[in-house]
Amino acid sequence: MAPANDKSASKKPKLVRDSFTIPKNEFAAIETLKARAIALGTSVKKSELLRAGLMALQGLSDAAYKAAVAAVPTLKTGRPAAKPVAAPVEKKAAAKKPTAKKAATTKAAKPTAKAAPKAPAKPAAKPARKAPAKKAAPRKAPATKTA
Repeated sequence: MAPANDKSASKKPKLVRDSFTIPKNEFAAIETLKARAIALGTSVKKSELLRAGLMALQGLSDAAYKAAVAAVPTLKTGRPAAKPVAAPVEKKAAAKKPTAKKAATTKAAKPTAKAAPKAPAKPAAKPARKAPAKKAAPRKAPATKTA
């Protein structure tokens, strides 16, 4: 029988999945380091590069480690904000509806040449369709007596 120690040594470490925010230039450095590894005749994944960096940091002295950590700027945590889509100025003005007070004054004012054309009016709703009239049952021909 095999000793119990062999089972624990052959187990794979439990993996953890995580996400983080990184500046674009540092993210580009990952691609540069991957290309450098290919030039040296080996292939490497992003996660392997990060793990290699962790191993390199672990091997540093306290002073060198402190200097390396201090060289990294602190980032705001969380996901980056979505970029707002800027609408053209013309559309913003058209989107605003006049209030009741302004509506009375704008109706009396003459339209200017720069005013946007009105959208065509929607066609009127079709009248409800009447149910078809029931047809009368066909008349039976009178029965004739034959002798």
